[in-house]
Amino acid sequence: MKARIIYNPTSGRETIKREMLDILQVYEQAGYETSAFATTPEPMSAAKEAARAAKVGFDLIVAAGGDGTINEVVNGLAPLTKRPMMAVIPAGTTNDYARALKLPRDEPLEAAKVIFQHETIKMDIGQVSNHDETKYFMNIAALGTISEVTYTVPSLMKSLYGYVAYLVKGAELITRIKPVNAKVTYDDGEYSGKISMIFLALTNSVGGFESIVPDAKLDDGKFTLLIIKESNLAQILQMIAQMLNGGKHIDNSQMIYKKTSKVEITPLDDDQLKVNLDGEYGGDAPMVFNDLQQHIEFVANRSGMPEAATISTQKAQQFVKDVEKLNTN
Repeated sequence: MKARIIYNPTSGRETIKREMLDILQVYEQAGYETSAFATTPEPMSAAKEAARAAKVGFDLIVAAGGDGTINEVVNGLAPLTKRPMMAVIPAGTTNDYARALKLPRDEPLEAAKVIFQHETIKMDIGQVSNHDETKYFMNIAALGTISEVTYTVPSLMKSLYGYVAYLVKGAELITRIKPVNAKVTYDDGEYSGKISMIFLALTNSVGGFESIVPDAKLDDGKFTLLIIKESNLAQILQMIAQMLNGGKHIDNSQMIYKKTSKVEITPLDDDQLKVNLDGEYGGDAPMVFNDLQQHIEFVANRSGMPEAATISTQKAQQFVKDVEKLNTN
């Protein structure tokens, strides 16, 4: 069997680059003839290499880097009829997808060693269609002002300050959320009106939190759709507090919380609605989202690892306090 490691040489302060020889040895010991490819600044470098490697017969594609690198590899494999198995070695800021797969998130070499457990899961993948263009995402699509957080935080700031970079930018944006008039159609209904934010989640890990989608399933063919109706800052902060308190936000009257295999989102009144796919700008609605059930098989720690912890509740509660303070000032 053959494995191809596609890695971002700048992720995680170059941790993966420094440990690459040891990582290669892990996959060799697992029975794979293994080689590596370092991504380049060329657009969709990882996606192109993933598609090439799959077409020439590689059995395992390893995405090593942040969620953006994983997204690119998924975009290279998802359109193919024959898709090899994937593995993930996290080295980003939030590493949401590694958290969903229960992988060690701070030790790339240990994440690679999960291959020895011989455990996999066939994960749902999101497909996004806009006119003649089709893209894919593996974790979350977000629409609205707050979705701008991840792609407006400079890369250098992410590397140096990590979670704090998102905290600062999120606190800034949450105070100026601009509702958009839109129509959202899903499996058993539709909603038209002013919307503050929309999330379509495939896993339970969103921005480092596992309580936003407390009942997420990874392979059921269903998105978790969250529509936050037009809300003021106080109402949004209340929802965040409910989220921290055992996921009680799903019953909030300002939110629509649904399971659906397909979603169509259309802005009304010529409003612009930007779409964030796995932390990167993915275009503007109107868009159609389809859940491709069990589309790619991933190496996973099915039994779960206790050290795969979420961002602490204390940090999350501090986020709320910081936003409240910012709004007061």
